Amino acid sequence: MNRRTFVKTLPAVTVLAGMASGLPQDVQLVTLVKPESDGGTSVLAALRARRTNRNISEKSLPPQMLSNLLWAAFGVNRESGPHEIPGRTAATASNSQEIDLYVVLPEGIYLYDAVPHRLVSVITGDLRAKLGAHGRRNAAVKAPVNLVFVADIAKYKKAPFQEPGLRDPEIQKSYYNIATGLIAGNVYLFAASQGLAAWFHNCDKETLATILNLRPEQRVLYAQTVGYPAES
Repeated sequence: MNRRTFVKTLPAVTVLAGMASGLPQDVQLVTLVKPESDGGTSVLAALRARRTNRNISEKSLPPQMLSNLLWAAFGVNRESGPHEIPGRTAATASNSQEIDLYVVLPEGIYLYDAVPHRLVSVITGDLRAKLGAHGRRNAAVKAPVNLVFVADIAKYKKAPFQEPGLRDPEIQKSYYNIATGLIAGNVYLFAASQGLAAWFHNCDKETLATILNLRPEQRVLYAQTVGYPAES
């Protein structure tokens, strides 16, 4: 599926000026379909089925499945969470929500903007080969969806409750690694409940930081590859 075809499968694509959206001019915003709140297997059944599967098909995920996946990973599940900030499907220290999810698709890389539930275009083109997944690159290169976990240290300063650990670099590391693990666990359980394959792995942090044009306060952490299981 090329970029134009991908865009047509989604319900709304809007190019907005910076003044209207708070984003740079001519940023492409892809509104995802509303995530479903039911379906799939039970939590206990998903736990029983949870596993790492690197044998992933090239088949694209339907728009509804992609929407549900991103919402399950780190979407907004209540308008007023801790300290009156929207609550998310995974916990973070002081509700700092310091993890950004970059979604690597065949058509380009997008940032998941959770509150409006949309994708913000970062860079176009198939960059899956740049993930650098240590000897298992074929799975990531061919899979329809790769998630890149990026910690934004600057968000700790904006957290509504400033407990001391938010200012300690070593404690910050434990916080953003734990938050990543919680989100990755959500992805694994969602995949198990929907019959998808998932694989959490390391990635080429330096290359991705350059491609994503990250700020010094941002850290590339890990990646997670998701798609339909390939036929054996």
